[in-house]
Amino acid sequence: MLNKKTLCSSAAVVFAVVSVAAWMPRAADAQSIMPPELIQFVTPKDNPGTPEKIELGRKLFNDTRLSADDTVSCATCHDAAMGFTDRLATSKGIRDQFGRRNAPTVLNAMFLDSQFLDGRAATLEEQAKLPPVNPIEMGMKDGAAVVQKVAAIPEYREAFQKVFGRPVNYDDIGRAIAAFERTVVSGEAPIDRFVRGDAGALTPAQRRGWTLFNGKGRCNTCHGFNPTYPLFTDNQFHNVGTAADKSDFNDLAKRAESALQKGDMEEIDRMALETEFSELGRFLVTRNRFDIGAFKTNHLRDIVLTSPYMHDGSLPTLWDVIDHYNKGGEANPFLDGGIQRLGLTEAEIDDLVELLGALTSDQFAAEGRSELERQRQIAKTSRPERDTDAAMGRKGYLGDAVPVHGPKDPALIGGRPVAK
Repeated sequence: MLNKKTLCSSAAVVFAVVSVAAWMPRAADAQSIMPPELIQFVTPKDNPGTPEKIELGRKLFNDTRLSADDTVSCATCHDAAMGFTDRLATSKGIRDQFGRRNAPTVLNAMFLDSQFLDGRAATLEEQAKLPPVNPIEMGMKDGAAVVQKVAAIPEYREAFQKVFGRPVNYDDIGRAIAAFERTVVSGEAPIDRFVRGDAGALTPAQRRGWTLFNGKGRCNTCHGFNPTYPLFTDNQFHNVGTAADKSDFNDLAKRAESALQKGDMEEIDRMALETEFSELGRFLVTRNRFDIGAFKTNHLRDIVLTSPYMHDGSLPTLWDVIDHYNKGGEANPFLDGGIQRLGLTEAEIDDLVELLGALTSDQFAAEGRSELERQRQIAKTSRPERDTDAAMGRKGYLGDAVPVHGPKDPALIGGRPVAK
């Protein structure tokens, strides 16, 4: 049974690593807000994060030699200066090949129940071993080829012997990279000070946005905040209608079932990144029809930094994301039951976006302000997802009630009257 002394001791090691982590554009100026119990709980007993192992993982994470043509590293798609993403709609691998998925951030990945947008890997250790052997990501023939290449580098031969007490092997490469990735944790953000009682931590617009987030906007249905798990995600998979207008899900699912031969992670990985079956999301992993078109609920910490959005990077700005949900997504037979039109006004959409900006960690504050302003300028002239008539229930039929927000509407708590 875990005791408080054990938990605090374990957390102290992790926090010490985070405070001097080499991945930061500059040293973090705030301690991680993740509870020590949570950090200890998600760190595997068979892969503890020692300073030497973390440093080895950091080098591997940034080393392009793990790719077939020495041009791509993990950091290529997960750049620390871009919130550990690449700011591309879908990621680019060797020989300028593009996959079909947007790169999720590595920030806080250690706390997620599964890895990748479809959850095809259960752990960071498993996740770390797939990109090097994917043909359009890093392009190595197989794990043995990666081991041979890494083992030919004297620095790595010595480091693996020192850290693991054995020669280079593919499982240990995954363990080292995963140990480094567990140091990539968000620091404190304005929202954290606000929920602790500092009313001045948020601007009036952000406070109105917080009320909308937990009320009329229904964001907390999937992105709820809990002090013991403050990530703003339910760790579940949902079909929210993204790209539904481009796919016949029923036909795609039937053909995918025929195409899946082995059903192992490498086969699913290639289908997800290289083929039209990518749009099926979680279904490729479970083959459960309820999972067709479903993707993981991304956590919202530092969300401003990780544009563009959704599994296919199809939404350039946070205004586009809220517009998508405001109109009730894209109708399809597998649309999640929680998706419905919201009836948000333009002013309320602006307030929600401001609130999302308050989820940016202090160490990324300047980058967050710059990126939010960049998105704001785009949104002034381009809002392809905006459909006010659908959002307000003046057209279409989604099987839901037309939004009616009376005197008891939760948004009123934020001080902004609902437009008539």
